[in-house]
Parts: sequence; structure tokens; C-alpha cells
Amino acid sequence: MKGINIEDPVMNEFVSHFDLVNQLAEESEGFIWRLKDDENNATSFNPFNDEQIIINLSVWRNIESLEDYTYKTFHVDFLRRRREWFQKYGKAYYALWWIKEGNYPNIEEAVRRLEYLQENGPSSYAFSFQSAFQKP
Repeated sequence: MKGINIEDPVMNEFVSHFDLVNQLAEESEGFIWRLKDDENNATSFNPFNDEQIIINLSVWRNIESLEDYTYKTFHVDFLRRRREWFQKYGKAYYALWWIKEGNYPNIEEAVRRLEYLQENGPSSYAFSFQSAFQKP
């Protein structure tokens, strides 16, 4: 799979479900906001300067709402099949953290937190579902 990007035909099934999966997120209990471009997704953002990496950045009311969407909806089917489309990305491929109500994270912050989690492991600064920290 080396060298595959979002335009590669092997990604067609994944890409063809963007709108459905994004709509499901937006209609889910606890959803607040997500990063999106003019195409209604975030594939045009390339903070790692690598076409093989796509990002997803969203804000949820609480961990339980995000966890329900991630693991108890149609989304989980794509999560289970991620190896069909993506290579393993380091120790962590996502990071969670708490924000103040009304604030939205930016891409640079998301990259910093993911890199921190990769290098240092979970803390209140960046964590995963398996190592969640309580809201401050």
C-alpha cells in the first residue's frame, strides 16, 4: 500500500462514504463541530506535508458521545476496515483532549497533541479512549 493517497482508486469505497459518515457524526448526540473544507471534509488539509495522511478534527460534548459515534454506529465498520486503506501511523493515530466550552482547536494544536501523545504517552494534555483523563 505504500504510496497510496486519497485519489488512488483503492480509496474509492472509503471516499464514497465521506458524506454519509460526516452526516452521521453531525447528527449524533453530543456532536458540536468538525473541521471541513469546501468539499465538506478535511482531505485538503495537509499539516504533515504527506498526501498519505488525512486528518479529522472534531469537537464533542463529552467522551461518551464521541465513543458512541466511533464504536456504536456505521462509523465502526470503516474503523475496523482501516487497514484496507491506511498504513499504521506510529504509536497513536488519534489524540483526545479537553477544551474550554466555545473554543475550537486548530490543526497546529491537533498536530502538537498527537505528536506529544506519540512521544510521551497519555496525560491530561493528550490521551486516548483507553487512557482517558477526566474533564478539568
